[in-house]
Amino acid sequence: MSTYEGFEAQLRELPKVSLHDHLDGSLRPITLIELAAEIGHELPSSDPEQLQEIFRTNANSGDLVKYLEAFAHTTAVMQSEANLRRVAREYVEDLAADGIVYAEVRWAPEQHVAGGLSLDEAVEAVQAGLEEGTEAVAAADGAIAVGQLVSAMRQNDKAAEIVELALRHREHGVVGFDIAGPEAGFPPSKFVSSFTRLAEQMLPATVHAGEADGIESVRDALVHGRAQRLGHGIRVAEDITVTTGPESRSKTGDGGENLVEVQLGPVARWVRDRQIHLEASPTSNLQTGAVTALTGNADSGMDQHPFDMLYQLGFNIGVNTDNRLVSGVTLSGELAALAEAFDYSLAELADFQVNAIEASFLDYEDRQALTAAVLEAWND
Repeated sequence: MSTYEGFEAQLRELPKVSLHDHLDGSLRPITLIELAAEIGHELPSSDPEQLQEIFRTNANSGDLVKYLEAFAHTTAVMQSEANLRRVAREYVEDLAADGIVYAEVRWAPEQHVAGGLSLDEAVEAVQAGLEEGTEAVAAADGAIAVGQLVSAMRQNDKAAEIVELALRHREHGVVGFDIAGPEAGFPPSKFVSSFTRLAEQMLPATVHAGEADGIESVRDALVHGRAQRLGHGIRVAEDITVTTGPESRSKTGDGGENLVEVQLGPVARWVRDRQIHLEASPTSNLQTGAVTALTGNADSGMDQHPFDMLYQLGFNIGVNTDNRLVSGVTLSGELAALAEAFDYSLAELADFQVNAIEASFLDYEDRQALTAAVLEAWND
């Protein structure tokens, strides 16, 4: 076992928090294969390991179309009550196996009604599966809590309907609202009445922004989407200017380090000063080109992700997986990869869990209790 793998195994035993993970991007390969066979849906492979490798290769290809191919397969098998329940139950069990104790799972019910389910029936099916998974984890002496984030797909213009769906189920598992889909051309300002409705009913929202589009997408999410968190949000770095000045000198005349001046633009300053949480997904951000958009380098690696710069500048940032099946990642693996890239200590990785807890849509008292429990475990 390599040092990296050993550290990932160590992290798996520690309690963690996940705020940005898509249900339809996180199926077990074997489940996808079995459900596809039941409905006669053709997959690229019927071998679990090979199927996982195909999805991972497509995700790493730099081609967003290839990255998205997996979702045509996953959503195809998630069109019945039984299948949604199974996927949701296994989702919870897999998170718990990776040491996650609290999660908010996002998914778009409007993409799961082709088999005849109503929107409400789809939400109820997922909730039933989440509860079955939670009970199974508890029966195995584990503990996990999972809330639903109901997403509206920007391009489908159903935000108002999905907002009402989320409100109907807010006492039955739904903890917040999200909009997903293509950022460019579909800003939150197109759905301002829906976000106003959420605000009036005091249901919190997170908005995908600053991933596939730039700083204006982030601004729009804050102004018109009233976002309390930013899905990914890493392109807020476009509003940060870093200037390297002349080399400083020590009192003895020896050469010193270059002076670095950092200037935050108005959007970046607002996000930082207001501690708007950034739901970063490091590997996914590399795969979808969000990091390339910042660096101009198509071969950018983890060490070129703006994560560390944002963290060092005081932004409230967390670590997520986005799509565990598609990207071939786990939360423990993402934390280990960041630690390797930026030489993070366990204490710093614990910071990211606390950031996520504080930004979660849990009640204040629950956030306080969860923070105390997580910190106690990480400190031990």
